[in-house]
Amino acid sequence: MADRIRVGVWGLGRAGNGMHFHELGLYPDLYEVVAGCDIDVERREAAVKKIPSLHVYDNSADFLKNPDIELVTIATRSPDHVKHAIEAAEAGKYVMVEKPIACTYADALKLKEASERFPGKIFIRHNRRFEPAFAHIREIIATGKLGTIFEIKLCRHSFQWRADWQTILSEGGGQLLNWGPHLVDHALQFLESPVKELWSDLKLVAAKGDAEDHLKIIFKGENGRIVDVEISGGISMPDPVYVVRGSRGSLVSYDEKKLKLKYLNPAIPLPEIHATSANPPLDGGFGGQVSPVWVEDELGVAPSSGDTTEKIWYYLYQTIRNHAAYPITMEQAVEVVRVIDQVKQGAIDVVK
Repeated sequence: MADRIRVGVWGLGRAGNGMHFHELGLYPDLYEVVAGCDIDVERREAAVKKIPSLHVYDNSADFLKNPDIELVTIATRSPDHVKHAIEAAEAGKYVMVEKPIACTYADALKLKEASERFPGKIFIRHNRRFEPAFAHIREIIATGKLGTIFEIKLCRHSFQWRADWQTILSEGGGQLLNWGPHLVDHALQFLESPVKELWSDLKLVAAKGDAEDHLKIIFKGENGRIVDVEISGGISMPDPVYVVRGSRGSLVSYDEKKLKLKYLNPAIPLPEIHATSANPPLDGGFGGQVSPVWVEDELGVAPSSGDTTEKIWYYLYQTIRNHAAYPITMEQAVEVVRVIDQVKQGAIDVVK
């Protein structure tokens, strides 16, 4: 217990009070939350109710002077992430930056420059890199049982009349900066290739601000693979969360808990069939007398890595205390923001 990392949470809203407190609490032998900072008195009071021993601050200057704080987690509003992360690093703290790490590519480059000035101090909380379904699907793709992967679709659908700051462009709102960093990061990992082409479309369907709540991004890699990303707060009947299509089979997940696979039996050699100018058969399928032999599996999500979204804190601890390589690089995180910045240049269509 003596080697626990002492944490100060900057921003005590839904991310700080909810996610960060909860996730750090899963590792009581590794972390101790000792302080919090927020300008909102109600949020400070709520934080103390959750952690009675918490030392709370209403200003960042005093918060950052606290010598007991080793690690500051940045959970303030999105436009403040870069500024606050740099201030914490300049105060000599380790820093964990909540997504989006920056609202613009220019600001992401400022954060990258700060990480070079303070090497080994600034880390990125792209926790869904360790989502169990994402990790398990990547393992299945690597086995080759689905053949050559040519298309992947990622969806996060809901319907909600949201009306808080996350719906206002000037406040850093919109799905592109909310769910976007997670799924753009997933897309870039699934692509397994530099981006060759990118197409996007932004819409405002149900939310009450002026920021997009429905978006589609289609990536095409230099390897020819397509990754289709769709995030929406304006869809009443959701599509599958994951769809993977390969030359030997497909995978579908509707709930991130089960994976359904249908693929060609690897024990049976592919038939030798050659195209001719002959007519198709009068009866049966267009493949003539040769029918594929399928294997159909339904698996519970269980990656061999044992990854969960909360495990990002375990990896961070190993980096800070044991000098292990942190699995999310600043370059990867900045590339996510560069893509998002490119997508943001499109107009938002208002659906009435």
